[in-house]
Amino acid sequence: MKPYEGLNKNYISGQWRDGTGKTIYEVKNPYNDEVLQKIKTASKEDVDEAYQSAEQAKEEWLKYNPFERSSIMEKAVQIIESRREEFVEHLIREGGSSHLKANVEIDFVIAITREAASFPLRMNGEIVPSLVPGKENRIYRKPLGVVGVIGPFNFPMYLAMRSVAPALAVGNGVVLKPDEQTAVTGGILLAKVFEEAGLPKGVFNVVVPKLEEIGDAFVEHPIPRLISFTGSTPAGRHIGEICGRNIKKAALELGGNNPLVVLGDAKVESAVNSALFGKFMHNGQICMAINRIIVHKDLYEEFMERFVEKTKKIKVGDPSDKDNLIGPLINRKAIDRILEQIETAKKQGAKVVLEGKVEGNVMHPYILTGTNDVATAQNEMFGPVATIISAESDEEAIRIANDTPFGLSGAVHSGSPERGVEAAKQITSGMVHVNDQSVNDEPLIAFGGEKDSGLGRFGGKWSLEEFTTVQWVSVQTEERESPFHTNYLE
Repeated sequence: MKPYEGLNKNYISGQWRDGTGKTIYEVKNPYNDEVLQKIKTASKEDVDEAYQSAEQAKEEWLKYNPFERSSIMEKAVQIIESRREEFVEHLIREGGSSHLKANVEIDFVIAITREAASFPLRMNGEIVPSLVPGKENRIYRKPLGVVGVIGPFNFPMYLAMRSVAPALAVGNGVVLKPDEQTAVTGGILLAKVFEEAGLPKGVFNVVVPKLEEIGDAFVEHPIPRLISFTGSTPAGRHIGEICGRNIKKAALELGGNNPLVVLGDAKVESAVNSALFGKFMHNGQICMAINRIIVHKDLYEEFMERFVEKTKKIKVGDPSDKDNLIGPLINRKAIDRILEQIETAKKQGAKVVLEGKVEGNVMHPYILTGTNDVATAQNEMFGPVATIISAESDEEAIRIANDTPFGLSGAVHSGSPERGVEAAKQITSGMVHVNDQSVNDEPLIAFGGEKDSGLGRFGGKWSLEEFTTVQWVSVQTEERESPFHTNYLE
């Protein structure tokens, strides 16, 4: 099979072409700064054309019967499966993914696309009883119209497809704006897949603009009825404000400050293993990554010793080496931000028990101890930095876990699963995992956060709800009496 070519173009109205923006953006390998693609960016006019295209083409797409739409989605699954190694290589080179992370991401992409393939056959309506004699109430489920999707850099292919596949499957047109740092894996490859799968031209569009050039045009545009965004809380809050002002829906998956709570009866070895995975998977650049590890005082010393010992053994370096589990962060700016937070935490009383080092864009793991008030515990690190906090009791551990404006994911370890569940239910978070780590996602489960971590839910029937609307159509089958009948007016 020939690898995809021409990965430096925008995809608008079913055509691969340069954008009409002012910038030529260089997509680089974050490990060695190799230039992978040079993309002529999209302008406001390109964004407008993409939305206009999606609006017009969706009418043809809706004429496809549900089985035909499902078949195209299944074809997309087959294409992704057949091109796994090709896509894994792109994820490693463009986003700094390890082989492990890249393959996990492809698994997620396949799973959500396969789940979305069932959506055309699940657009069920209802007939509901009426208070009015002779009336039949019908509820029809319909696509929203056009959906705008804004993707992040960290799991670029999956976190785009998580919205794109369900939105397309139910009959919407879609315009996707990937993060320019991962424009290929976060958008261009998806367009190639759906083009090969036979999706009608114009239904799906990918634009790669510079934010400085288009401003809020992607969100403010009058055509999209929903903006799906995955990214930081400040950006999500801004997008939510725009959507509210323009009376359109917003699906927001935002930042996290996720705790791993180790209760007093937990199995330390199991908790340590969970902490390693949940903290250092993809270098900590995951919204669900563990940010704070809160350990009951009776287990604190043992946990610390084992966690530090095992962290030292993690192999770090070139992500193209299959043995390396930690590779580069997305850019130098991310490293500088993290180092600044570590210095602030140290001034606030945090102690560095494992001091990493920086080589280019690669950061070796850091482990700090401190309170929940230090900078590395208060702020989402989005890097390989763990802060371990001692709790006097299980109750205090839960209080510390909740002492944050975020509520995306988390984990609880306990010797008793049901005790763990009771603790999990007390944590204000959209997702909590007992005797596991915080980085979990499944295509059939509701994924989303509470508080400053977002609005809405992705996955399974929840995605079906997010990307559709309902219409009430009533049918009066016999004449309805009213005060305006002639006998009242005589």
